[in-house]
Amino acid sequence: MLGQTETLWPASPVDDGDQQHFCSTCVFGNLCMPNGYSKDALRELHCLVEHVGPFRTGTEIFRSGGEFTAVYSVRAGVVKTVVRDDRGREQILGFHTPGELVGLNAVYGDRYPCNAVAVDTVMVCRFSFPAIATLSAKIPDLQHTLFKLMAKDIGTAQMGKGDFSAEERFAAFLVNWCERLAERGYSDRRISLPMPRGDIANHLNLAPETVSRVIRRLIDEGVLAVDRRDVEVLNKSALRSYAASLLQRA
Repeated sequence: MLGQTETLWPASPVDDGDQQHFCSTCVFGNLCMPNGYSKDALRELHCLVEHVGPFRTGTEIFRSGGEFTAVYSVRAGVVKTVVRDDRGREQILGFHTPGELVGLNAVYGDRYPCNAVAVDTVMVCRFSFPAIATLSAKIPDLQHTLFKLMAKDIGTAQMGKGDFSAEERFAAFLVNWCERLAERGYSDRRISLPMPRGDIANHLNLAPETVSRVIRRLIDEGVLAVDRRDVEVLNKSALRSYAASLLQRA
């Protein structure tokens, strides 16, 4: 069993911020740093924020085809984005952690192109997108932040495309997950995977038994230690070596 000396995942919603500062995980939080923005400008941005939730496991935050009115910043928990074909089969596009934005891919078409579903208990901040678009004319860094997030979403979505092995796909997923958690102040070596293994397999276009086989191989090679959904990266360089081809494309 893994030790419990490090925080693997937020156990409760983050702080709500105040009139001059956003929540600690807010995707727009860097705009609140003392870089010259007036309190009036920040107050306008704060007025756009609506705390929403909790959403329990399996609850939809928005649905494919719905009118695009807002983007959502994850405060706590994990959100997965999912598309379904005409036979009801699901494809998981991605997973979103605290501090990440969901729904920005609806800018083109003015309709949400996927469902956003809570993986565990989720809290989000809802931002009116029309109001953000208007306000970005006053706060240039806001528009720049949105463009960066759009580019990042595109890059992440392309990571798993192409003829890559199961080991390459899973290793790249794990490296990416570690890096994203590290950006939020959590360990990049001891992590938790809140989503079911079947969801990871679906996202990587692999069979669940294939993901289990890959995990077993990485355990046997001393790359990982695994206790249910808690994972410890024992050999980071070996994990990155498996993922090298995909990481070069990110």
